[in-house]
Amino acid sequence: MYAHTLPISNYNIKSTKPSSYFHCLNPNSPPTHFTKLQSFFKFKHGFCNSTKRVFNSRNSSRKQVGLAGIRMEGFQGKDDKKDNDDDGFYIRRCVELAKKAIGCTSPNPMVGCVIVKDGEIVGEGFHPKAGQPHAEVFALRDAGELAENATAYVSLEPCNHFGRTPPCSEALVKAKVKKVVVGMVDPNPIVASRGVARLRDAGIDVTVGVEEEMCKKLNEAWIHQMQTGNLFVTLRYSLTIDGHLSDDLGEESMEAGGYYSRLLQEHDAVIISSKSLEKHPLPESKEPKSNQPLYVIIAKDPSPVIQISKHALQESGSKAIIFTDQEIVVESEQGIETLVLGQMKLTTILENLKGRGLCSVLLDLRGGFSDFDEILKGVEGNLLQKLVVEMLPFWGESKEDTAALETIKISQRAGLKNFEPKKEGKSVLLEGYF
Repeated sequence: MYAHTLPISNYNIKSTKPSSYFHCLNPNSPPTHFTKLQSFFKFKHGFCNSTKRVFNSRNSSRKQVGLAGIRMEGFQGKDDKKDNDDDGFYIRRCVELAKKAIGCTSPNPMVGCVIVKDGEIVGEGFHPKAGQPHAEVFALRDAGELAENATAYVSLEPCNHFGRTPPCSEALVKAKVKKVVVGMVDPNPIVASRGVARLRDAGIDVTVGVEEEMCKKLNEAWIHQMQTGNLFVTLRYSLTIDGHLSDDLGEESMEAGGYYSRLLQEHDAVIISSKSLEKHPLPESKEPKSNQPLYVIIAKDPSPVIQISKHALQESGSKAIIFTDQEIVVESEQGIETLVLGQMKLTTILENLKGRGLCSVLLDLRGGFSDFDEILKGVEGNLLQKLVVEMLPFWGESKEDTAALETIKISQRAGLKNFEPKKEGKSVLLEGYF
């Protein structure tokens, strides 16, 4: 359904993918076989032209390509197995395209679309941000007349309603595609299977549920918001190897490509303690062309004066909200809103952020851990969805850290699923879902 603008550099990759799987934009050119693939993508307003893709062998395995690390499985001999595998290959490409809009589409989902004809990609597109055309529109523009009788692959069901843009299902019908492969059905009640129904009513063959889990993972925050009406909340904290809460982050985590930089890019807002500002600047994503999150600052029993760098807000293009339990003075001229709460409850804070049209929030336990005493009760209230813990490679203080112990106990009581450890620089990153 959707699209974004980002340049991709030229790259050379050895590949043994059958040449029929990819295309040369000149349909009259004879098939050519080389040992190396040279792809040149140009992204203009959310779509890309592929000027040449050539491969050599017909019966070897696929290798990883692109920024998202597309999984390429062995080529199968049976036609039905081969067709199913092809569908997954192109949906994975859709997901790769969609990821180029990380942090830019909220409150819309990230979506990618690929148009394939005679085993060749003839059009690609993804959604840049709310209000812009959807992925199918950019992919169809890229394909032009070649879209007729082609197969359209899209990571999310095409919309069938008029919103800020016309329905994508009608665009596909008008382009006369013969088949549409959908990664997942849209959980939005005003869409839910209506796009698929419209395509089938027009005589278009539709396949649904290819690489469905990958497509759901791509938009987990948006899906949660659609299904529950609530914000998707990720709890993050750092622990030393002896189990103490730490105010530190691994050096690699804050750089471009690091997990913390990516978390700030992926979430609409980040909740931090006012006491962390006494030690650290406002956290910023270092990802290229990243939108910075809304800063939500918790000031429980705050200092009489809170200093926030006006320059930092201007540089990031973001804004800040301070939730406090008493009147305070903020040393900044603009871009900061102050709200006084009787109790620092997570439900109250999330309701306020929800009213601002946000979908996702990163709850970051840095600074004064005591500021989060009341907020952390939201774990047991099913207000949190995801947990991210960075295990730092050093010892903590020897004193008993009651805040750390309580946080861990709450997490244990809530229970975790799909828990996954991974290496992140010199640290170990643990991720799971409540």
